[in-house]
Amino acid sequence: MHRRTFSALALATPALWLARPALAREPEIYQEGGIAIDGSDPVGYFTANGPVSGNAAFTVNHKGAEWRFADQGSADAFAANPSAYEPAFGGYCAWAVSQGYIAPTVPEAWTIHNDKLYLNFSLSVRRRFERNLDANTAKAEANWPGVLG
Repeated sequence: MHRRTFSALALATPALWLARPALAREPEIYQEGGIAIDGSDPVGYFTANGPVSGNAAFTVNHKGAEWRFADQGSADAFAANPSAYEPAFGGYCAWAVSQGYIAPTVPEAWTIHNDKLYLNFSLSVRRRFERNLDANTAKAEANWPGVLG
């Protein structure tokens, strides 16, 4: 590998290093072990102003993943209108999608913009995404779902 190329790659964001190439079709929803968005309650971002851990006792199966909720009321709200609560880009990192690849997310790196939930790889990546929300969300919309493979 050429030294300059390696140096540029070494400085790339951690999201780039952890992004999986879209050689095979990725699941539509970011999940690990079949559980969507790290088990966080997607309704909680809207009602509790931040991430809330879901409980395995309150689940909804949606788009091939198990979504967990803090309580039955949140599960019922999601089941009645999933598009109001599910994160954009299937819960994959919104910044990564805007750049043309996918990466995992963490519950703490979130943004609600125009009534839509966006998750990101880390708090530093979230800050980068938020610097120009409208442009970054437009780029991500243009790239999605093609980045899934």
